[in-house]
Amino acid sequence: MKSKKTISGFSKLSKIDKIKWIVKHFFTEPDVVMHELKSYWLADDEQQRVLDGFSENTISNYYMPYGVAPNFVINGQTYCVPMVIEESSVVAAASAAAKFWMDKGGFKAEVIDTQKVGQVHFSWNGDFQKLKSVFEELENALREETTHITANMQKRGGGILNIELIDYTAAEEDYYQLKATFETCDSMGANFINSVLEQFGRTLTSFVATHSVFNDSERDLTVIMAILSNYTPDCLVRVWVECPIEKLGNFPEGMDAKTFAEKFCKAVQIAQIDPYRATTHNKGIFNGIDSLVLATANDFRAIEACGHTYAARDGQYRSLSNCSVENGRFKFWMDLPLAVGTVGGLTKLHPIAKRSLELLGNPSAKELMGIIAVVGLAQNFSALRSLITTGIQKGHMKMHLLNILNHLNATDAQVEKVVTHFEDKLVSFTAVREYLATISTSEKMTIS
Repeated sequence: MKSKKTISGFSKLSKIDKIKWIVKHFFTEPDVVMHELKSYWLADDEQQRVLDGFSENTISNYYMPYGVAPNFVINGQTYCVPMVIEESSVVAAASAAAKFWMDKGGFKAEVIDTQKVGQVHFSWNGDFQKLKSVFEELENALREETTHITANMQKRGGGILNIELIDYTAAEEDYYQLKATFETCDSMGANFINSVLEQFGRTLTSFVATHSVFNDSERDLTVIMAILSNYTPDCLVRVWVECPIEKLGNFPEGMDAKTFAEKFCKAVQIAQIDPYRATTHNKGIFNGIDSLVLATANDFRAIEACGHTYAARDGQYRSLSNCSVENGRFKFWMDLPLAVGTVGGLTKLHPIAKRSLELLGNPSAKELMGIIAVVGLAQNFSALRSLITTGIQKGHMKMHLLNILNHLNATDAQVEKVVTHFEDKLVSFTAVREYLATISTSEKMTIS
């Protein structure tokens, strides 16, 4: 018997009919939920139509806080950085790190390279040496038969950089690969790369099927898939901060600059050694990175996947950041692969993403790489500074206090009293709830 909670042709329903079906079958208060979902639609019908076009079966919008972290000095230029994130204290931590380093030379960023990678995976039972012997001819065909795709990119200074033929038969029978590198300029380039790779697959199949060097038993080549790789270790940016140790100043609990620097470096080294610590350490880095990537409508999932792969490039998962204390200087740095774009995709379609790029001064893709990586390093600096001084919970729970009060339905007057009360106290859900109960009791006694 067919369940009432299954449906055929759902995607063909209008947006309002989709919601009607959903609230009828999955919610106990359909009218309330219907109103709530519609309340998050944009008032501007055209902008809502654009958002609806980003994905499939859209019925509403899921809002996230959009904040800014000012005072980021990067390569001598000051930025106000947009950040989209729901986690308490992330924007505050980024802002604090930006302010801390503002008068110590700021952050530095250097793009090392911008190569991106794509692959054609194929099965073939022919003589690999024969294919190698005619590879120059094949490469010419691959480039020539993709000129209709690459012409505009080449005009902008990009295109296909290199093509390799790789034998993987030692790991998997009959498995070979074409590996190509690309320059996509200010575009993330996913659609460009995938279009080129799919044409590579057709050219490769035809080449093997018709070339005289192969016999009849070798003409059957099967393309398994043609797709870009989100692992881009040669699309790399380096960011860092450094200053004389004494310029670091003093820290809570009476910690001096030398003790701070040594303890900080030890904390980074622990994340290099221990994967358990490295995972949380790097998660903090991506708190900052993802926030800005989301604000500019870039692909945070691809960037995270690439970053985590890079963190394990030597066979063990490690910290993405590094630290040194040498010759009286403190240096904190990170090399990070980042494939981002400032043109194409959603960067111009999403109304707030467009404003995010404008807020940053409409940066090139290279400049944006540096800004994004800097925000990740800043986030990491603030997290480690808290961990080795006051502990992470003191600052985090103070930022979380308003969320707790909202959860407990505190009034505006109660919020003011609770915030004042916890200015010098450790925040916890239980402590806030108990103090709020005390206030409520006092208020009732006053009224009576």
